[in-house]
Amino acid sequence: MSALPSSSPDVASTPEGVPARSPLHAPAPHESGLRHTSGEALYVDDMPEPRGLLTGHLVTSPHAHARLLRVDATKARALPGVVAVLVAGDIPGHNQVGPVIQDEPLMADGEVHFVGQTVALVLAEGAGVARRAAALVEVEYEPLPALLSVKAAVEAGAFLSEPHVIRRGAPENALAAAPVRLSGECMTGAQDHFYLETQVTLAVPGEDGAVHLWCSTQHPTEVQTLVAEVLGTGRHQVVVEVPRMGGGFGGKETQAAPFACLAALGARVTGRPVKVWLNRDEDMARTGKRHPFWGRYDAGFDETGRLLALKVELVSDGGWSTDLSRAILDRALFHLDNTYFVPELEFTGRVARTNLPSNTAFRGFGGPQGMFVMEEVLNHAAERLGLDPASVRERNYYREAPHHLTPYGQAVEGNRLPRLHSELMASSDYARRRAEIESFNAASRWTKRGIGFQPVKFGISFTTGFLNQAGALVSVFTDGSVQLNHGGTEMGQGLHTKMRAVCAHELGVLPERVRVMHTATDKVPNTSATAASSGSDLNGQAVKQACEVLRERLRPVAARLLKLESPGDAAAIAFSGGQVFHAARPLRTVRFAEVVHAAYLDRVSLSATGYYATPDISYDRSTGRGRPFHYYAFGVAVVEVEVSGLTGEHRVRRVDVLQDVGTSLVPSIDRGQVEGGFIQGLGWLTSEEVLFDAKGRLVTHSPDTYKIPAVGDAPEDFRVQLLERAPQDNTIHGSKAVGEPPFMLALGAVTALRQAIAAFGPPRTPVSLASPATPEAILRAVAAAREAS
Repeated sequence: MSALPSSSPDVASTPEGVPARSPLHAPAPHESGLRHTSGEALYVDDMPEPRGLLTGHLVTSPHAHARLLRVDATKARALPGVVAVLVAGDIPGHNQVGPVIQDEPLMADGEVHFVGQTVALVLAEGAGVARRAAALVEVEYEPLPALLSVKAAVEAGAFLSEPHVIRRGAPENALAAAPVRLSGECMTGAQDHFYLETQVTLAVPGEDGAVHLWCSTQHPTEVQTLVAEVLGTGRHQVVVEVPRMGGGFGGKETQAAPFACLAALGARVTGRPVKVWLNRDEDMARTGKRHPFWGRYDAGFDETGRLLALKVELVSDGGWSTDLSRAILDRALFHLDNTYFVPELEFTGRVARTNLPSNTAFRGFGGPQGMFVMEEVLNHAAERLGLDPASVRERNYYREAPHHLTPYGQAVEGNRLPRLHSELMASSDYARRRAEIESFNAASRWTKRGIGFQPVKFGISFTTGFLNQAGALVSVFTDGSVQLNHGGTEMGQGLHTKMRAVCAHELGVLPERVRVMHTATDKVPNTSATAASSGSDLNGQAVKQACEVLRERLRPVAARLLKLESPGDAAAIAFSGGQVFHAARPLRTVRFAEVVHAAYLDRVSLSATGYYATPDISYDRSTGRGRPFHYYAFGVAVVEVEVSGLTGEHRVRRVDVLQDVGTSLVPSIDRGQVEGGFIQGLGWLTSEEVLFDAKGRLVTHSPDTYKIPAVGDAPEDFRVQLLERAPQDNTIHGSKAVGEPPFMLALGAVTALRQAIAAFGPPRTPVSLASPATPEAILRAVAAAREAS
């Protein structure tokens, strides 16, 4: 067996000259995984401090709603080491950072609207001095009435949006005729993003009023835009660079921008570098959460559990300003149906305005809150009718026409629910385990078990149409190495790992020869946020296109080096494993680096841009009809739990997941996303309770009062499989999005908990379980079930 020459790092050792296999569709370590564990991975706060660095510290409101009467920074400015104290009047441009609606001043002007709103910015030589100075700023307020819950806002008529209505058929008539009619309401709580790296920006002033920001943001272009508006300059004067993020989950899609703007403002006024960084308590108190939702429903079923009609009213708690609340409410309405066909329906939603931090994007973007209501409806029906909730769910799946249209009129194409359902029911041994659990419960007085089955259908695309675009810039150097720039940001989810695999595959080089550069607005402009589970879909297509342009430029050069005589031979040239060759004659090769160097000598451009826009998506809000999604991702889970009737504590005994990711770009990355998404969903539903006091102050503002899942909360037996032989049409190499869909599989835990709680009472015991299902909530539900007996 012979091997290819190894004089170049491009070349892999492969038998008989056969080029190395592509890195696509194969497991691979996270491109920064080793650096994460060793501490070598650099985040914004790890960067070397530039000379003259100032620390920015915020003076914030202690009131949920108040009139701002006076701000006096005389004592603070007199403190040694303080360089400046800035207020709204010091902003040279616009005092606005609202990402969609201009209703969010950077610094309070006239009124404050939540506890933690920025009133002033202290700039000082070091964090200690800045904190002491902030305490010396005198602010006089006149307290005003505050709205601190979504129900209070509804009663007061305080809203941030007009109603959005999606309707089909005549649900009133169908409800009146339904053999079984159910109604109720449910609340879902907030959730803190709890990213490991808190909000941070380093701003360094440049020449002629320019500023360069290193920022932990999912949306560098939005930061660039808002910084330019606050400074009153063109966007060409602002560069935003993202090295990497220590987590985002949606919390850095819009809410990184205000802190970046404050840092940039400080750099402009002082002419010195400025860093604004929040500690954990500050971050949790001043940033928005997942939107709490209040849902009310009226449902009609037949005696077999088939859903005939459904009316749902959703109201979300937007907080004090709009942020992305309207789009989040839209997605909640789009996902109310989840995996189920509803013949007659009316879904209505609206955003309430409260005097709390402005709530924002969070993994699932409203989808989990919408699905929660539907799953409560089905659980309610199963309990009333004495049916297995899994059977009720299967009975209502989307199927062939005419049972294939969503409430907004989009056809559910490529429906993999039947296959997923049957495969997971078999592999999880659901029927046997459910029977065993019923036997266990009959014999156990103080401990009960439950099992829940959860399907998910999640639409993939930004529901704001113009955001579905991406760009890339690929540069090849004369030694055959590659620099890859794309518009997506890396927050630990493995996007750079996937993009490096796509680039290496398209150019036929080894992944080690591709360096993914920091995401920066001066390399790829006008990008969308890395959000909506679309990072790989959008940026992958853009990277692919840029590489295809380069490959076509190199073909004629390679044909000459390979001494191919037929004009058509260039089209048959293949690139793989650092080698270039005719596909029909692979033993005759030339190194990729040689082709690139020859192209340079021939004055062939070795850099190219790529661009992609998602086709065939639209939505008409006025009619409630359209095709807002490019495709749907599907997944199913079986969740088994055990509940203590004495303490209300529970443990997750086993979880089986089967997730549809198409043909995975990098399976090891996708498995990690499925596992992490499920656990984060479990936290939202069972342990992460966000509480404010009667004055609008966050009570759960640190890890000692806010409980995210720990190792002990993970399932004792956690089985994750990716659906095999499931390529998706019209996506990057047949793959599907994976970031958000697994989050909602955790809803199966609620169904399992309800079964366990019901077992403390007589058959068909109605269950009333609050969300999140904390031990206190479970204990109250168990007590109610016992009273029913």
